[in-house]
Amino acid sequence: METKGNISIHAQNIMPVIKRWLYSDKDIFIREMVSNGCDAVTKYKMVKGETEEDLRVTVTVDKENGELRFTDNGIGMTAEEVEKYINQVAFSSAEEFLKNYTGEDKGGIIGHFGLGFYSAFMAADKVTIDTLSWQENAAPVLWESEDGMAFTMQDGGRRERGTTITLHILEEEKEFLDAGRVMEVLNRYCGYMSVPIYLEDLSKPAHDDHCDCEECKDGKKEEKQEEIKPVNDIHPLWLKNPKECTEEEYKDTYRKLFRTFEEPLFWVHLNVDYPFNLKGILYFPRIKKDFGGQEGEIKLFNRQVFVADNIKEVIPEFLMLLKGVIDCPDLPLNVSRSFLQNDGYVKKLSAHITKKVADKLNGLFNTERKLYETYWDDIHPFVKYGCVRDQKFYDQVKGSLLFKTTAGEYYTLDEYKARNEGKAEKKVYYTTEQNRQASAVALYVNRGMDVVVLDTLIDMNFMSFMEFGGGNEGVQFVRVDADVSGLTEESEEGKDIDQGQMEKLFRDALNDQELTVKLEALSDHELPMMLVEDEQMRRYKEMSAMYGQDFGFPTKYTVVLNRLCPTVRALAAMEEGDVATLLCKQMFDLARLSGRPLEAEDLKAFISRSNELVSLLAQKA
Repeated sequence: METKGNISIHAQNIMPVIKRWLYSDKDIFIREMVSNGCDAVTKYKMVKGETEEDLRVTVTVDKENGELRFTDNGIGMTAEEVEKYINQVAFSSAEEFLKNYTGEDKGGIIGHFGLGFYSAFMAADKVTIDTLSWQENAAPVLWESEDGMAFTMQDGGRRERGTTITLHILEEEKEFLDAGRVMEVLNRYCGYMSVPIYLEDLSKPAHDDHCDCEECKDGKKEEKQEEIKPVNDIHPLWLKNPKECTEEEYKDTYRKLFRTFEEPLFWVHLNVDYPFNLKGILYFPRIKKDFGGQEGEIKLFNRQVFVADNIKEVIPEFLMLLKGVIDCPDLPLNVSRSFLQNDGYVKKLSAHITKKVADKLNGLFNTERKLYETYWDDIHPFVKYGCVRDQKFYDQVKGSLLFKTTAGEYYTLDEYKARNEGKAEKKVYYTTEQNRQASAVALYVNRGMDVVVLDTLIDMNFMSFMEFGGGNEGVQFVRVDADVSGLTEESEEGKDIDQGQMEKLFRDALNDQELTVKLEALSDHELPMMLVEDEQMRRYKEMSAMYGQDFGFPTKYTVVLNRLCPTVRALAAMEEGDVATLLCKQMFDLARLSGRPLEAEDLKAFISRSNELVSLLAQKA
């Protein structure tokens, strides 16, 4: 007997909204159809118990007939269940939700109001349900609708338990009749669902032993695409006990998840049942030195069903540089960002993930220090960023923070203090460009002091955090060209040089009457001079430039002349004139080059002056 009717008096208002609401993520309907099939199989296993049956969901692409079919051999539905679950949808509550909804979650309404099945009408102009319940003496049911509002329901002809949902694809959505496109969507959303899923492409029939196509005759049968392809892995690694997983399995999962040939550095396996249910694996990739443009990828799953990429409300921001997967069945399938932002459970979840990452870092540091050091060059930007962004994370890992020296050694802050006690006096000397600042670095190293390398964008923020922020450890970071204290030696040589005379010489040559000039006995006798710039002022200017601001602060150097250097003593004995002026300018620019490159007119003048000096030397020779 055929039954006709309308889904709801609200349907005519809601159905167009469903299509519009999810337009940017319209392929989500495939996930909804497959999820329904997996649920049906799961329910059948629950009522039937252990079974040897080949339970599955099959997605069939029938391009010739313009159809996409979703078939499962699960629990099936009776006419009463179709009436309940398909025809009586809570459209009134959905409509009220839409009236008040102002968020950006385009997928937010699907699933919340029993609308998952109706997402099919985003891509189809006709949908049929052909179903037979597992219950004895149940009659098959055939349901059909062309707009998601009016429907017909009658006795069907299905003889096998389960359900087939057939979508007659809209002309403008023909992309979903391409098996490659459908497989792409299935891999994205359904690659790890708990029920076996297969893709059947009717446009490419199977090749069996009786096939007489030319390719099979030529013995190329093994190269032909089979009719039915398996889609998913029903036992993902993150659901297993970490003790049962091998290193190669972790790497294989990483390569499969992120379609890469690279290997991760190491990983954290999350496996929690209480106080919340959380499974997952977080991988540490090789992180670029300046990671500003680098993005990680954390995939969020709900019971093996893909939900979204990079939900920042679940994963702390600084962990977004990692790659991995989080499977949390206690979060809604169609997750709302506004819900996540205000949910206490999610905050506890995020805090737990942070702690597990900290535990992994501390564990490596404490038990495999040398291996941890090999990772440090790759992971230190991420770790430092995490410290700056999350005080609790810093408190958890501060004992495992390393500083790499110019000699390639790795020390904690306490180890650095102990090694340089009596030399550094609560200062950490560092270089931002080891090769360019080599002369200044050598001054410290030759005095038995360690110089650490801090050459990434995050280091500037990290130093300020350690000095004045939550990481206040009573130390000051000083770049090697910002301070000469501790680099001098006791010597009478050069004490006869008139500092006032040298100050006037350099001020006139550089046309800067505010220039400060000092004479010091630097330990490197071959180094004529250093330019010293106030640490905090230099950092402030560099930080401003990093954020695109220019407050016009002039660069104020202090010229430190080395009275032990023969070149300085020769300059002091020279008569004032063009040659002395030329030498002052050249010495100043050479010292500037050890800090940063010369640009534009400064570089042009330096080259011209260098050529002039070469000419003078040639004439004297």
